[in-house]
Amino acid sequence: MTEAVHNRSNLTTLCYIIQEDNYLMMHRVKKENDINKDKWIGVGGHFEPDESPEECLLREVREETGLKLTEYKLRGVITFISDQYQTEYMFLYTATGYEGKIGECDEGTLEWISKKDVYDLPIWEGDKIFFRLLETSDAFFTLKLRYEGNTLVEYKINGKESIKGGTKS
Repeated sequence: MTEAVHNRSNLTTLCYIIQEDNYLMMHRVKKENDINKDKWIGVGGHFEPDESPEECLLREVREETGLKLTEYKLRGVITFISDQYQTEYMFLYTATGYEGKIGECDEGTLEWISKKDVYDLPIWEGDKIFFRLLETSDAFFTLKLRYEGNTLVEYKINGKESIKGGTKS
């Protein structure tokens, strides 16, 4: 792990902009040493010093898409634990209102993806869990995801035990 990556905030935002029945997704193909290399994710990133979650969200969306969000909602907080990276706390948002036109992104390719097709893309296994939560409820949730390498070995929704990989967490 490089010094710069190690010293970054472990607080992040992740946003799925919704248009009709589609999410704006980023195919992460442009950055070297990217934990999300070749995966499809939402837009967002690491907090800068003294930013609130909303300030980080608005800045990251503007930087990565060129869009200014006008309507957004905090949907959940995800604790992302990995045996290869520092623990990350992600503030997960959805957005339904925005101004501007989508521009070029230096971290990946932006594309509108049908909500039903998201599950067929190369995404993190834990992302499938929060996509189902986003689809089935408007309630705020917490989700703990623990990975060994790229394998999801544990998850907990709202602090409740879940079974993964044949073992009870």
